[in-house]
Amino acid sequence: MTSNVSAPTIREETVRRRSIAVISHPDAGKSTITEALALHAKVINEAGAVHGRGSRSGVVSDWLDIEKKRGISITSAALQFEYDGLVINLLDTPGHADFSEDTYRVLTAVDAAVMLIDSSKGLEPQTLKLFEVCRSRGVPVITFINKWDRLGKDALELCDELTERINLSPTPITWPVGRAGEMKGLLDLRDQSVTFYERAPGGATLALSETVTLDQALERFPDEVTEAMEASGLLGSHDPDTFHSLTTSPLLFGAALTNIGVAELLSVVKTIAPCPGPRELADGTPRPVDAPFSGFVFKMQAGMDKAHRDHLAFVRVCSGQFTRGMTVVQERTGRSFATKYALSVFGRDRSTMDIAFPGDVVGLVNASSLHVGDTIHATDSPGGSYPPMPHFNTEHFSTVRVKDPSKSKQFRKGIAQLEQEGVIQILVSENRGDASPILAAVGPLQFEVAAFRMEHEFHAPIIIDQLDYSIAKPASASDIAMLAGALGVEITHRRDGSAVALIRDRWRLNALTNNHPTLFSES
Repeated sequence: MTSNVSAPTIREETVRRRSIAVISHPDAGKSTITEALALHAKVINEAGAVHGRGSRSGVVSDWLDIEKKRGISITSAALQFEYDGLVINLLDTPGHADFSEDTYRVLTAVDAAVMLIDSSKGLEPQTLKLFEVCRSRGVPVITFINKWDRLGKDALELCDELTERINLSPTPITWPVGRAGEMKGLLDLRDQSVTFYERAPGGATLALSETVTLDQALERFPDEVTEAMEASGLLGSHDPDTFHSLTTSPLLFGAALTNIGVAELLSVVKTIAPCPGPRELADGTPRPVDAPFSGFVFKMQAGMDKAHRDHLAFVRVCSGQFTRGMTVVQERTGRSFATKYALSVFGRDRSTMDIAFPGDVVGLVNASSLHVGDTIHATDSPGGSYPPMPHFNTEHFSTVRVKDPSKSKQFRKGIAQLEQEGVIQILVSENRGDASPILAAVGPLQFEVAAFRMEHEFHAPIIIDQLDYSIAKPASASDIAMLAGALGVEITHRRDGSAVALIRDRWRLNALTNNHPTLFSES
């Protein structure tokens, strides 16, 4: 089953789409602003994040049990909703560096990002890394300075950080009236209006606001409004070309926890953020949005529906119209399958999705043959794969075994599922065997997530023992021969058969390459 929808209709629907990721360092307020955006779009009645870490059960985007327990986002979450004629696909990402691989994959599936900065901390390490990923992938960035209702840095000082540390020139859309912690309102530079806010009790609902003319605002707070006008005037104005080339960034201020400045952010998403455009295939050929259906899998997720124990493949639609029930082809294998169960996702909640257009995220239920990075397309599509998902160097390694041998079947199933989702990487050593695989991770918290999910989702508690390795190198047959008998080295294999050498530390690696100058030269 394929769609015969017209190309103009596809283009019209594509123009209505916005695909946005929210990125930042941990604790800058990503989940909070996700809730606030949904609240302002009137798709939820009360924000759950305002109750703080101790009670995150109401946070739409943090729905995994371990997220509620730890009070942090550990997996990206998709929220699709309509706002003022648009269809917004909003992806809330983990901020913790240990889960950065998940965030980086999400950035392949969006057309713009909202970079959240804590007003008191400025640019932080993980924010810097994520911005560089955006720059390398050509994802334009909107900057939102959060927590302006608390004590923080000077606004111009934060702007200097953006310019000096990441060569990104901020172009103000809004500017705070009053310094951090003494916020009176927001100056909107687009129409020279000023909005004053009255915080809602507990912050769970929209803040009361009053928008006045610049002259009226000057009568109320002459010094603060004058200072805001003068400071914002020192910076440039928004330019679409430099925004798309990632040399400038629209700048907004606010306080997500109290829902201040969020309506302005939604407005910028509508008017400034790009709609989906042609996507390049791995060979560099652009595929137009009105070409036959195609998309790629950027995330696999299980545990969303405990009643059915299913798992979802999250697919970014890149071209054409997706229609539920249509037969699609998996480019990697050439096999076709029917998309009988297709869902729109809003955090943990799901609803049937009958059609989708470029920019949309479709959840395919129990598409067990799909893997992260797979390209799928309509049977009448010319084919071709989208670029592969990024992979990151793992630096933490542990062996894992099941506590109760009678749970071996659940153990193998759970480990395979976690690998398919990309939660951890699995390596098998001939010395240890399949019963004790090696978990390879970017950060140690990934092991905690794996243990939690193995116990609570697959009912197969595990024992994890840390290994004394910190480097993984792809190894050819000649590499393996040179490493035979070497101390501080273990040869392992991935599921696809490729070999990986685990090495104790960089000093051991240096000694090995000094002794064998051609070591790892083929990889």
